[in-house]
Amino acid sequence: MKNNLDKDPSPYLQQHKNNPVNWQTWSMENLSLAKKEKKPIILSIGYSSCHWCHVMAHESFEDEETSKIMNKYFINIKVDREERPDIDFVFQSSFQLFNQSSGGWPLTMFLDENAIPFMGGTYFPKIEQNGLPSFKSVLLKINEIYSSEREKITKQAELINKNLTLKKNAVLSQDLLSILDQLVGKLDKEKGGFIGAPKFPTFNIFDTLLYFYNKTKEKKYLDPVQKILEKLTSQGIYDHVEGGVSRYTVDDEWLVPHFEKMLYDNAQFVSLLVRYSKIKPSEYLKNKIIQTINFINKNFTNSNNHLLGSAYDADSEGEEGKYYTFTFNEIKDIENINKYFDIKKEGNWEGRTILRELEHPPQKLINELFEIRKKRKKPFFDNKTQLDLNCIWINSLIDAHQIMPEKEYLKDAENLFLNLEKTLINKKIFHSNSRTNVFLEDYAYLVNCLLNLYEETLNVRYKLLSKNICKEAINKFYIVNKKIFQKNFIETNDLFISPIDIGDHTIQNGNSIMLRNLSKLGFDKEAKELAESLNGYLNVYQSFMASTIKSIDYHNQLLSGKKCDDAGCDI
Repeated sequence: MKNNLDKDPSPYLQQHKNNPVNWQTWSMENLSLAKKEKKPIILSIGYSSCHWCHVMAHESFEDEETSKIMNKYFINIKVDREERPDIDFVFQSSFQLFNQSSGGWPLTMFLDENAIPFMGGTYFPKIEQNGLPSFKSVLLKINEIYSSEREKITKQAELINKNLTLKKNAVLSQDLLSILDQLVGKLDKEKGGFIGAPKFPTFNIFDTLLYFYNKTKEKKYLDPVQKILEKLTSQGIYDHVEGGVSRYTVDDEWLVPHFEKMLYDNAQFVSLLVRYSKIKPSEYLKNKIIQTINFINKNFTNSNNHLLGSAYDADSEGEEGKYYTFTFNEIKDIENINKYFDIKKEGNWEGRTILRELEHPPQKLINELFEIRKKRKKPFFDNKTQLDLNCIWINSLIDAHQIMPEKEYLKDAENLFLNLEKTLINKKIFHSNSRTNVFLEDYAYLVNCLLNLYEETLNVRYKLLSKNICKEAINKFYIVNKKIFQKNFIETNDLFISPIDIGDHTIQNGNSIMLRNLSKLGFDKEAKELAESLNGYLNVYQSFMASTIKSIDYHNQLLSGKKCDDAGCDI
């Protein structure tokens, strides 16, 4: 057996094709090797712009001694979480079950020979540090446990399946605002977002808050949105030179980002800015919207298919944040820079400066900063095209068009859809340019963007296409006896459990978006059934279902004859 990643199109897997580890891709054929050889599986999940994935790769997967242990005792499988979000979802859930804490990437799971998890972690260092055992010691211990307790471990399947199956109450409707108010109570009133560090923008929550502000006009729903947008547009999480936000900050001041830039974050960021600007118009926020859209359109668009790629890495030239930060000597002579940015000789992060805005800077100053940055090597770009994320970007462009029609963002949105139609939805729908899988979120966001295009252009072709694709989604993903959509095709599921996902993650949940789609398209029976089912889950998993609160209310308002859109309902 040898490393077989070289033919896989995933940029993340390509980064590991020369590892001495005998990596295999996820397939029934490769999973059967574990059963045949009675070996446990190492399942390593990550993505190309993940900083700690790179660290673990350099420390362990490129290390000859470590790879010898992995190759001797395990079947080693590498997965790009963006190519297989269903696998990532199931095994992140497994990690949370075993460790009673949230997971992350890299995800390092140990599966039995039947591909059922029995232990797991995230990043493991090469040598023991900060309370984490060395990866080699973990490997040897797992091998010892599996060798001595193999029979016991392989009999745990039913218990694990039972514990991972989502619970649901027999609640058909409930007070949605009281659930939302509980979420609001967990937010940081002074610094924005949730209390503590790290700070993630969690755009789905603030989108739901804006919806309910538009409906109720209660200031308690608008204030948290105003606070987080103040932070996101002025602090270090925002790239003041080129535009766009990083994935999160490691501190609670929104200053020190984990410098990855993701399409999904920036698309949701633009939409939130636009929807807030409809309530409180602001030239300052308009400038941030324009700068971010320009950045995404220029830097994320692939020249070969004119579709958007996925992400920029945090690292360049072997250093995290090198592309985005400045030394004091590089910027000290820029005229009036201290007026517009918080600049200290000693810097504010590892001797370098992350720009924090004091006052909106003139374009001339931004241009000077960009000239300095242009001389550097750009971070690695994951050019993988994902259907759901491109559809979300179409929605963002439509949103921006509504407050800036002169910018021709609607034309950009229609052109992007035409390119998607040629590439990923021609006769058959695919998740990415690997053209192997497709998921609920692809269908959900495709229908969603088609409906938004129809509402903006009144081109009936979009409406007809959305209806046909929605019917196809019902046929391929809807579990009739559970009244919920599955994350992958029911007929071709290759996981030990049916992946039913009702929570928001990096984007709003597919079931939540499908409820809005069904309601808009007049699939009344299906929408009612799904709304009642989601109410049952919401009663148990309130903290993870912010977008579903909005979707259920949206469905209820439409049923009562009110005119609704994503911003809210006319009362």
